[in-house]
Amino acid sequence: MDLTITSLVAACLSMAVLFVATKMIQQRPRTLYLYEKENKEEELLLPPVMSVVSVLTAYLPTLIAKGLPAVIHDLHSRLGSVFTVSVFGLKKVTLLVTAHFFQASESEIRQSNIYKVTVPVFGRGVLYDVDLATRSRQISFCTDSIKPINLRGHVDSMVHEVEGYFAQWGEDGVVDIKYEMGNLILLIANRCLLGKQFGESKLEQVSTLLHELFDNGFHLISLFFPYLPTPQHRRRDKARAMLGEMIHEAVRSRRNSGVAEDDVLQKFLDSKYINGRCMTENEIAGLLICMMFAAQHTSSSTSTWTGACLLSHGHRSYLAAAIQEQKRIIQQHGDRINWGILLQMTTLTHCIKEALRLHPPANLLIRHASKSFSVQTRQGHRYQIPKGHTLATCTTVGNRLPYIYKDPNVYDPSRFGPGREEDKVGGKFSYTPFSAGRHVCLGEDFAYMQIKVIWSHLLRNFDLELISPFPEEEWEKFIPGPKGKVMVTYKRRRLL
Repeated sequence: MDLTITSLVAACLSMAVLFVATKMIQQRPRTLYLYEKENKEEELLLPPVMSVVSVLTAYLPTLIAKGLPAVIHDLHSRLGSVFTVSVFGLKKVTLLVTAHFFQASESEIRQSNIYKVTVPVFGRGVLYDVDLATRSRQISFCTDSIKPINLRGHVDSMVHEVEGYFAQWGEDGVVDIKYEMGNLILLIANRCLLGKQFGESKLEQVSTLLHELFDNGFHLISLFFPYLPTPQHRRRDKARAMLGEMIHEAVRSRRNSGVAEDDVLQKFLDSKYINGRCMTENEIAGLLICMMFAAQHTSSSTSTWTGACLLSHGHRSYLAAAIQEQKRIIQQHGDRINWGILLQMTTLTHCIKEALRLHPPANLLIRHASKSFSVQTRQGHRYQIPKGHTLATCTTVGNRLPYIYKDPNVYDPSRFGPGREEDKVGGKFSYTPFSAGRHVCLGEDFAYMQIKVIWSHLLRNFDLELISPFPEEEWEKFIPGPKGKVMVTYKRRRLL
């Protein structure tokens, strides 16, 4: 595999943040903490510690070949569900593969300043560039705009975009499904979020700018040095400025026209803070870009992974089951698609859900310990996590725990079906591709809706075959997707 200098530097930086500095693996002795519990003093130990020297010596080939999640998976197997790393003695990072990461109160665990990597992308004055109260209110604006009752009205727009896009395909051919999904998802997101404000000519420009912004804004190097004057960051900043101005113009035009539309832009225009203040043009632009990022990245990546999994040789039985489901739905409802019909596509939902389990949009979630707290591991150990530690969890590891998921590395959508439902049996936080708890991804329903509209159309209208190797992960990116091209042959046909 080709590894660029940027990728290698990014890998080393990511290891530096997650693994230690000064000592070899040490289980004992460790600093003891006193913890008051039911009027008794209980001695609590710090978690196990690893050193960066031992990690790089043992795991550099694994890191290069398989990425950081594979390293964390092995460390989790050796050290348990909680272990701490020290970054050159200056910062402590604790890995938590436990439910506590998601269910702890904000007073214990809060989102980390590391998410300021999003500020150059989303813009100043929104989300991680504002205080907690303002950020919470802005998140509520986003959540309200795409809650299920509001999403139902977008199904027709999605179906229209999907049918129009695939109508441009020939009777047969070869495509890069990753490229096709990326373009189509952007069209859908633009239409549902920005509505009719942008005509066809502007939609193409918006799509180009979004690709530039997102492709150049979330490399691992950006995680640590978001304002480093690299060529990627210069392209990011140029795209953000141009896209921001286009959205500002759209906001002014909508306000001046006085005409209300059924889209997210309109809901933002109508939203107000507690003091009655409307959002500024800059705030609306930033939140729209945030939502376009969430809609585009999660959905395009997951659409591609879903296709790759369904079309790979060992998984074609699930493809047959998904096609059979579409036949049954067509016999009952004809070719029309609406919100209620999408809810009936349980087999397709499970296929998407399993692709997300194996290939979550974000491998690492990062938080900060606001105060000292204790945590119980599955192995029966209770550890003290001191205030100030950086906290992380690896969704790839958490979604493949063998005591929750049978054959966890195997693509098996039936694990979510009646009689198994492994994610529910395993507990509330056993399935976390969209995070969980108070910081769960607000676009989950929107993502599932887009992907089901797309794949229901493909299953109904095309025979498809994966002809390239099953894709690897873009592990060198903070928010990974499938690496390289994902080539698929298609042949048009009618299911019934």
